[in-house]
Parts: sequence; structure tokens; C-alpha cells
Amino acid sequence: MYRIITLSLLLCTGILTAQEAPEPVTSVEGITEYQLDNGLTVLLFPDQSVPTITVNMTYKVGSRHEAYGETGMAHLLEHLVFKGTPGHPNIPQELTEHGARPNGTTWYDRTNYFETFSATDENLDWALDMEADRMVNSYIAKKDLDSEMTVVRNEFESGENDPGGVLMERVLSTSYLWHNYGKSTIGSKADLENVPIERLQGFYRKYYQPDNAVLVVAGKFDPETTLELVQEKFGEIPRPERELYPTYTREPVQDGERFVELKRVGDVQVVQAAYHVPAGPQADYPAIAVLMDVLTDEPGGRLYTALVENGNASSIFGFSPALAEPGFAFFNANVLKENDLMEVETKLKNTLDSLAQNPPTEEEVKRAKDGILKNFEIAQRDANRVGLTLSEYIAQGDWRLGFIFRDRVEQVTVADVVRVAEKYFKPQNRTIGRFYPVAQPDRSDIPEVSDLTAMTQGYAGREAIAEGEEFDPAYDNIDSRSVTGTLGDNIEYALLPKETRGNSVNAQLRLRFGNLDALKGKSMAGDKAGSMLMMGSEKYTRQQIQDKLDELKARVSVGGDANGAYASIETENESLPAVIDFLGEVLRHPSFPQSEFDKMIKEDLAGIEESRSDPQAIVFTEMQRRMNDYPKDHPFYVMTFDEEVAALKDLQLAEVKQYYEDVYGGGNLIFSASGDMDVEAVKEALTRNFGDWTSPTNYERIAREFRAVKPDMVKMETPDKANAWFVAVQTLPIKDENPDYPALVMGNYMLGGGFLNSRLATRIRQQDGLSYGVGSQFSASPLDDVGTFMSYAIYNPENREALEKAFREEIDRARSEGFTAEEIAAAKSGWKQNAAVSRAQDRSMAGELGDNAYLDRSMQWDKQLEDQMMALTPAQINAAIKKYIDVDKMVLLRAGDFAKTESVKKP
Repeated sequence: MYRIITLSLLLCTGILTAQEAPEPVTSVEGITEYQLDNGLTVLLFPDQSVPTITVNMTYKVGSRHEAYGETGMAHLLEHLVFKGTPGHPNIPQELTEHGARPNGTTWYDRTNYFETFSATDENLDWALDMEADRMVNSYIAKKDLDSEMTVVRNEFESGENDPGGVLMERVLSTSYLWHNYGKSTIGSKADLENVPIERLQGFYRKYYQPDNAVLVVAGKFDPETTLELVQEKFGEIPRPERELYPTYTREPVQDGERFVELKRVGDVQVVQAAYHVPAGPQADYPAIAVLMDVLTDEPGGRLYTALVENGNASSIFGFSPALAEPGFAFFNANVLKENDLMEVETKLKNTLDSLAQNPPTEEEVKRAKDGILKNFEIAQRDANRVGLTLSEYIAQGDWRLGFIFRDRVEQVTVADVVRVAEKYFKPQNRTIGRFYPVAQPDRSDIPEVSDLTAMTQGYAGREAIAEGEEFDPAYDNIDSRSVTGTLGDNIEYALLPKETRGNSVNAQLRLRFGNLDALKGKSMAGDKAGSMLMMGSEKYTRQQIQDKLDELKARVSVGGDANGAYASIETENESLPAVIDFLGEVLRHPSFPQSEFDKMIKEDLAGIEESRSDPQAIVFTEMQRRMNDYPKDHPFYVMTFDEEVAALKDLQLAEVKQYYEDVYGGGNLIFSASGDMDVEAVKEALTRNFGDWTSPTNYERIAREFRAVKPDMVKMETPDKANAWFVAVQTLPIKDENPDYPALVMGNYMLGGGFLNSRLATRIRQQDGLSYGVGSQFSASPLDDVGTFMSYAIYNPENREALEKAFREEIDRARSEGFTAEEIAAAKSGWKQNAAVSRAQDRSMAGELGDNAYLDRSMQWDKQLEDQMMALTPAQINAAIKKYIDVDKMVLLRAGDFAKTESVKKP
């Protein structure tokens, strides 16, 4: 199987299961609650009198839930969730296309996303599908973080322009010593600039789950049909296994008045006061809400009368948000420069402190209650507004708290207002903030470490790592130094021992097994068997495997497919035998844990969904499918995205285990290594671990048959992708022993295989500026008459025609004019030196030694190829290019957002 995997957030996607429609849990004043099996709460509020629908998704996570170094993360995540998913790659565009009025907001206890749109079945289906998709499949990508961080930072910086807003942050952070209500929701600038994407992704996976969310649908819709649609869209998302701990940090009782002073450039003085008060659901809160109106209402509020009417303050305001945990009441007064700030502060405090001696009147309390109840009633008249305001009560713990709050406000008395004033509005529970504008700031900047000279001068360090020998990577020297042979009937080895820096060694182990009959229809099971090898064994769990490799100071990758398995090793001399022992354990005794299998399948499914809209994945998958036109049950068959999803969902762990039992074995094992090693110790370890490992089935190599790619021009749309991919491919009936092979290798090197001076790169990148990445590749099998020429480019979709024209012209020019003697001389020198660099690297040499062992070759084959290439004439190279490389015999594949650019070009 073939798969291009790009970086992605690996997010879980559930498997749709048939479920009964949920029954109502409760109903209050036209709003009905339902619960899905995965924990999602659903609130339906139908109102046929409005022509719109509001979908509001509330996640019970806000800045209250952020940890150290995570300030602002909930708000930053709100921005990134608009960046798209594999299924909805451009959410802003979709919102526009559906005529929606959307937004997202973040507060202390919750984050919500909503969209109001015309009431149609298609719009509702789209909105629910989008919200379900971005619940668990949002990209949360590094590139989006990099761009959006600057946007949020700009939002942060705009807030820094407001001295009153900055003072409020200082007051609340002083009022709260420990609780996150003392931290601004927008967060710290340093955290915004430096938060790792992995931490943001972890925050998303933890809190953006169905059991931590409430979906509200309000407006003109059919409840039964909508509930079925909700079940269809959200029911497939699994309930997460993680457990959310309730936040338990609480502020100690404040035991004295606190003060904050801020001095910045500004034009108006500010005084503020904050008090600790109960949470929204607590019985005292409705009386506090009434008291806040008594104090701050215009024009009859007591603070307005005391501070603004006489000209001491230019304006006042106050609020006390209903929060899930004990919150605050906050007051602000702006004071002109020419007025006395301390006089205003004294009057502010006196007004608040005198409430017990000068209690509110019946008229004041009634006026405040009437205003609160009026606003509640007006909001209830608009289903869409109800759909949004429910978020605030959901954040407190239950959506019905809104109605309970209304009922409690109706019962508030003057005595209640006086009681809460005496209990909470006292000096010992107060924090005062003062802002004094200054002409020039006078601050102490804390320096970073800048000059390391004093720290590093004279530092000697430890004993230097052992140096390696001066090794000559010549072909003859490699052959003379190599140790090759067999162990028993099944193990072949090819070792190049030499002294290396740090006693390092690179090695490869390759198993080949099975035959066509044994492997038919087993591609997916074989692929996942290889993926499971490092997930656990009889002796080690997955974590213990990683711990063991750390202990051995080894970097090891193990995998496989339907045709074989491999291990790649990088370690040091002393550890190599122990690493081989480790490989014996994981290769021969895998445990195939169900939990790891389930996670792997979910990750693979998420990767496929991301690939569906990725131009690179789309174009290369289509290329491989056209090059490998085999029956569906053949190991070389390349699946479509849909086929792979279906195969993954159908695959059972038992099938993977059975595949391993039926096919895996060491009947054809090749071990190759280059670097510092004890040859005898390596041979002993190989015999000890694999000498008795037989294969259940006979190994027979599956030959690849030449299949000429049918010439074609294919254009695949990937909406809203700024970058497009171009691939041109041609299959050739040639293997690496063909007399024309050296000329084609050199011709490709000049055409597009070298660096930026190749023909394609010079024209398409350097001259025309159409592509950042452009090149070509040529390969031929050592065993079958199957060769491939492939060229690729990335580019802006609007440059499609120009790029394809340039590509065709350069291929045609190479065919008609050929390459010059000067080009060929430079290419020969570059190719030869590049080959020498590869032979000097132990990692590549370990691979080549293994390949040569399988093919019964030595480095003399490579030496002969180099001699042939150095002897090539321009006529030979040009004839080979003209004979084999032809655009008219290629399939040209393009994936990108061409529809957008082409529509712009139309008159």
C-alpha cells in the first residue's frame, strides 16, 4: 500500500453505530434537553415564528481551566478552530456561502461557537456537520498557530492601549492570589508567543469532546428531524476515555484591603474597586445582581449620583458576572486629570461602605428588579438570542439556572440587598486600583541573559568523544573491508566494520516472507502487523520498549507491510548485540495489545481524512494507482481513500494476529551494518535470536509486471488550497542492467535530479519563479523490467498553465536539442562526488550493503556503473532521453484550487 503522510494533528474519529434516538431528559419553557450516549447534551428550542436557526455549541472550558504556561490558550484555540478540518477546510468561506452570522467567544468558564442562518434543511445539515467535525477533527496546525498567534497578540496589544483595561487586570490579579479568575482571558503575551503546538493540541483533545459540550439548536426547525440529524452527525463521535477533574482551586478569605497602582502614559485617571462575591448559582447572587443595578444604573444609581452628577468623575460603570465558581463585583470610575483622584476614591468607598446605614429603598430595589426581569423577558422573545444566552448558564453548570435566576430575582427583598451588601461589600474584602497618567513611563525592565562570555570563559567540558579512523569510501576499499557470509540456512549478513566517531554504528535488518497466494487480500492486515511490532511484546509494553531503547542509547524503527518487515538501527558498538536481542523480542514475540491497535486505527483514519483535501496526498495516491493497475486482492494494489477507510474500519485485531502467525518468519533474513562493531558478537547475537526462526510459508518474490501508464491529463479540485501539486509520470520497460540505464540516470540528473541548476529548476524556479520545489526522479528495478520517470512541482494554482507550458517546453528542448558537453561534464563531476558522499555515510552504506547481499552484488557493480557514466558521450545521453522520455506518453496529474483562480480570470 502507498500513503503520503503529512504532519497533522492526529485526532480521533469515531465509527458510526446505529443508535436509538435519545429520549427527552427534561423540558423547561419550550426548551427540551436530550443526552446522547457519548455524553453530548442537546437543547432544542423550536420557534416556528422566526425564519432563522441558531446553532450554538458551548464547550465547558475557558481561561479558568488553563495551566501554567497556558494562559490565553482557550481563547487562542477559539481562533484556531475556525481554521478548518479535513471535511470543512475553509470554515470562514462556508459561513459566508451559507449567509451565516457567526462568531466565537471565550470567557472564564466556557467557549462557544455559533452561527445564525436562514432556516433551511440544507443549512441546518451543514451547520451540524461542521460543528461535529470541528469538535474532534480541527487541524490545530502549527502553521495556523504561527499566523493566528500574531492576530491574537495584536488583540492583546490593542487592550494594552487602554489603561482602564490594564488596571482591571492588575486589580483582579491582586484580588485573586491563586484562582484563574484573576488572569485575563486573553492571556500573557509570552505564553501567546511561545506556546508549543503540541500543548495546544493536547488542550483541544482534552476539552473538545462530546461529554464536555452542550449543543443548542434554536429557531425554525422540526424537532424530530433535527434530533435524528444531531444523532447522525454527533452520535458517531466516541465518548473519550479521559476523565475531567473539576477545578478545585479556591481563594482564601481576603483578610485585608489591597491596593494596586498603575502609572502609564494616558489622559484620564481611573479608580477601581473589586470585591469577592458568590458564584452565579449561589442563593445570594440574585440579590448582588440587584444591588449592582442599584449602584450603577444611570441616571438614578447611587454611584452615578455621588460621583458623576457633581462632576467629580466623568463616568462610572460596574458589573458582577455570574460565574461557575466564586466571582467578583467590579466598579470603575474615570476621572479627569484636573480632578482629585483620591477624593473620588473616598466617595466611591464611602458610598459602598454606607449601604448598611443607608439601605436601598423599596423603589430602588423594585426599579432594579424590573429592569433585570424586563431584559430577561425580552431575551426570551427571540429564540436565536435565547440560543446564545444559554451559554452563560451552561457555563455555570446547568442551562436551567437562567430560569432559576429569574425566579430568584422576583423574590429578592430590600432586606436581602442590605444583607449581601453588609456581608460582601466590606473593606477587608476589597481591592482598590488607581491609575495615574504620566508624561513619560519610568519602569525597570528585567534583562534577559545576553552576554555568555563570563559564563563560558575557561570552560573545559568533558573528555572528547572518540574520533573515528580516516576511512576511504572507495569501492575497492569497501569490498576489501566488508565481512559477508551466512549463518545457518536463513541468515545472510554484510558488515562493514570501521572505527567511527563515538563508536557509532548503523544497521538494517530485513525480513522477506510470503508469496502471492499467501498474501492475496492481506495487504491491510500485513501493513498493520508491521505497525504493531513496536506496540508491545511479551516482555515489554509500548512504553517499556521506548525506555529500553533509551537505556541502550539506540534509535530503532521497526515496521513492515504485506511483503516483509524491517528494522533500522542507530546505536554504538557496545549496545549493538543487545539491540539485536531487543529486535529478537519485538519481532518474534509481539503481544498485539488491543488498546494500541484501536488507537492506531483511529490515528490512521484521522490521517486519511486529512489527506482527502491535501493536494500532495491526492496527486501521489492517484499516481500510484495509475502505475499499479493490479487486481484489488493483489499486494501491489493501491487503495483509494474510501477503500482504505473501509478496510481500516473492517479490520479486526484477530486478522492481524493471524496474518503474523501465517506469514512472519526468519526464513529470509538479511542483516547489514556499517560502523564500529564487534563482528563476532554481532554474528552470535543474530544466531541467538534468529537462527531457529523458520517461516510458516515459503518465500517467493512477487515480480512486478511492466504496465504502461495511459497518457492523460487529470485535474483534481482541492478547494481553498493555496498551494497546488503537479506530477507527471511515465513508466518505462527497463531495469538497471539495461545498456541505456546509465545514460538515463545522468540525463535525469541534468533534467531535474540535481540541485537548483537542473534544467527544470533553472527554468521553472530560477527564471520564471513559478515553483519553490520542482524536480524529477528516475528509477529502474534491479530485478524486473519496470522503470519510472517522474517529475513534480508545487505552485500557486493561478500559475497552472504557465508551469505546465514551461515543463513541456523543457522536456521537448531536452529531446530536440539535448544537453551540451559543458552541462554533461559538470553533471558527471557532481554525480560522482554525491555518490562518494553517500558511501561515506554509515546509514546509507548499511542500506546498500543489505541491497547488494539480496541481489548477490558487491560494490564492484556500483564501480562499473560509475565507470559507464563517466564514459558517457553527449550523443549517448541525448539519444536515451529522446528514446524514452516523452511528455505525450505521460499522465499529467494536478491537484489544487483551480476553480477559484479560473473563475477570477473569466470576464
